[in-house]
Amino acid sequence: MSDAINAANEPVRVGLVGATGLIGRRLIEITSAGDEMRMVGIARREPVLPKGARVEMFVADAARWGEVLEAIKPRALICALGTTWRKAGRDEAAFRAVDYDLIVTTAEAAQKAGVQNFVMVSSSGANPRAKSFYMRTKGETEQAISKVGFKRVDILRPGLLKGSRKDDLRPLEAIAQIASPVLDPILPSQWQGYRSINADLVCEAAMGLAMRKAAGRFIHDNNAIKRAARDWRAKHSAKTE
Repeated sequence: MSDAINAANEPVRVGLVGATGLIGRRLIEITSAGDEMRMVGIARREPVLPKGARVEMFVADAARWGEVLEAIKPRALICALGTTWRKAGRDEAAFRAVDYDLIVTTAEAAQKAGVQNFVMVSSSGANPRAKSFYMRTKGETEQAISKVGFKRVDILRPGLLKGSRKDDLRPLEAIAQIASPVLDPILPSQWQGYRSINADLVCEAAMGLAMRKAAGRFIHDNNAIKRAARDWRAKHSAKTE
């Protein structure tokens, strides 16, 4: 009986790929401050972790991530993988190797390992028929993930992410963040999905969605991300009171 009680009180293990980016780092920081969820990171190289991080980190070649997932058996997998046009050397094949190939291969390995929930951080404007190579790749990745066979897939499509990036200089994005308080309110309705959103809200939404049990494929824009984050905060507050 005591073993069952102890197991029920243990943090839920949720897998994370993409630990070095803005979303990945904040997920580790947020979960390290609580006791309900513990991130289990999987990476190709040993990352520099946030100070005080409480996270299990497995470093392995991407081809062996499936073995790691088999061993750790996470409740869900949050995918915050992604590169930038600049980091990919402005090469379409290099960009697609991360934002499509690596994400889809990881998803397939996770599903094979028995992971039922997959939460993917994508981008507002993702569309497999988009003229933009970036948005088209994001849309094609979403489309492929939806066919992998997970019980539940949550695709988050945030607008401009607001937050401090470590060792990832993005001058245009920094300028857009500064201008967002002025630009957000005047964006026409068809562009509302590109409004800025705090990275912490995306993280909290991802955490909450990773724990949901209803089956299906769900796409979340900025407004839906904020609702999911509020739900997570409400449940978290109720448990700590």
